[in-house]
Amino acid sequence: MKTLKKTLADLLHQDAALRCVLLAVGMLSGCQLEPTTEYLPLPPPPTAALPPAATSEQRPKLAGIAAHKFSIAKDRRIVGRLAVIRTQDGDTLSDIARHFGLGYHEITLANPDIRPWTPKAGQRVLLPLRFILPDAPRKGIVLNLANMRMFYFPPKQPDVMFTYPLGIGREGWNTPLGQTTIVAKKANPAWAPPESIRREHAAKGDSLPAVVPPGPNNPLGKYALSLGFNSYLIHGTNKPYGVGMQVSHGCVRLYPEDIKALFKKTAVGMPVRMVHQPYMTAWVGDRLYLEAHQPLQKWAGQKQRLQKSLLKQLRQAAAEKGVTVDWEKVDRTLQRADGIPTPILAASLDVPELAAKAPEVQHPVHFYGQPVVPELTGSDWAILVADFHNAAMAQQLAAMLTHQGPPIPARKVGKDGTYQLIAGPFKNKKEAELIAHRIRMDFEMDAKPLPPGTVALPQENASTQ
Repeated sequence: MKTLKKTLADLLHQDAALRCVLLAVGMLSGCQLEPTTEYLPLPPPPTAALPPAATSEQRPKLAGIAAHKFSIAKDRRIVGRLAVIRTQDGDTLSDIARHFGLGYHEITLANPDIRPWTPKAGQRVLLPLRFILPDAPRKGIVLNLANMRMFYFPPKQPDVMFTYPLGIGREGWNTPLGQTTIVAKKANPAWAPPESIRREHAAKGDSLPAVVPPGPNNPLGKYALSLGFNSYLIHGTNKPYGVGMQVSHGCVRLYPEDIKALFKKTAVGMPVRMVHQPYMTAWVGDRLYLEAHQPLQKWAGQKQRLQKSLLKQLRQAAAEKGVTVDWEKVDRTLQRADGIPTPILAASLDVPELAAKAPEVQHPVHFYGQPVVPELTGSDWAILVADFHNAAMAQQLAAMLTHQGPPIPARKVGKDGTYQLIAGPFKNKKEAELIAHRIRMDFEMDAKPLPPGTVALPQENASTQ
């Protein structure tokens, strides 16, 4: 536990905190049979903070914004727009991302100076809802692993495109490239964990059954599309806050609401193409945009070649159009690699200026899927997860637990100048012991069940007891 506390303290303001702790959690995914090429998430380079919008109070706020469905013209390769939302108490970037159809990687790269799990109230969060379509036939499903995003082109609607964020294969488990098809569809799928995954869990002291039935503990969620690539699926998840990260055993994960929508739209035989395109360009009128991502680790050795090819492409485009490319801006965009389509011609605006001009979206009463922590009373079983001297550290881990799948309700409780991280409520001893075991396995923390009446109640509840 001392090691975990030190890690959290050191990384409290960094995206790496989630990877060090949340990725250690058993984010089950039954897909690939054996580990293959390594995938390692790359840390984002430093980015300028989102500037304040001096005139935002004078502009009306948007009631909503397109996040999934976009109209597309035949020769248009860019859709959507940037927007911002102002945080309120209790928000997390994960809740904001899911509500607006973004993945964890997308929203944290776009907002590197905001703490993902404990943002301050009133901060302006950039919603990177502008996307460049990958260079691939507009037919069926196209997955760009580089930006962890799916593009779906309905067969009878050539002027419409749907897009969804993805979770893909983690370190040692490779999501494949190439072309295949949907070979089967299954609602409420059972999961038979491959022997390799069962060995992985057994090594942690957490045995898996031969078959996991449908339900809240099934990592496939409620819908699965089997692909022609042997043992690979596009499926839902019982851990939605891993979407937009490299956390699976090779399969492709979608938010539960997104796989439900896709499941209804697709049919057996639909083509599926998986590509890796970290650098994409698109014209909008006389403006040229560049969208840059860090190549995934498998292709990291090709980064120089990929960038050289991009620069050649940009020189040719500039010569054909008779325009001037701002090469310093190209370099900054490549270094930033935040996935935000950026205009790169001379005298064009950069991301900070675009963000300052972005419209503000109204804050909803409740973000879609945002977990609610039930009140803890003196008659409930609970779990003591850890003690902290730092309130922000305790709140961050509480938010992480609450956003687990299935959720583990947690809150920080002040006690004698320190902060206890308390999980609960639980209805009985058995449930509390099962969750404590799960925390020990996933977080390597010595969580201890607490009988009713033995936990100091949170201050917000104490007055009602």
